[in-house]
Amino acid sequence: MITGKQRSYLKKMAHGLEPAVYIGKAGITENVIREMNDYLRVHELLKVKIQDGCIIDAKTAANEAAAELNAEFVQAIGKKFSLYRRSDQNLIELPRK
Repeated sequence: MITGKQRSYLKKMAHGLEPAVYIGKAGITENVIREMNDYLRVHELLKVKIQDGCIIDAKTAANEAAAELNAEFVQAIGKKFSLYRRSDQNLIELPRK
């Protein structure tokens, strides 16, 4: 579980990221989950964009994906959301509590 200070730090980092995964009208499929998992394993912080025509909103998609991937919800704004999951390489040094 990340703290508010750590979440704020991750929000700042995610702000400059381009979306790496896109969710289409089919919603969160196995392939989307697999792609998110692979990205999180390498980069730890992921930004996702929900495309027009998708019936699921960003916050719902983020919570569903976070639960499936054992990741932390960082932020949802409009049609984008960010997730964080620490990897074995520990690439992102989070601030202390």
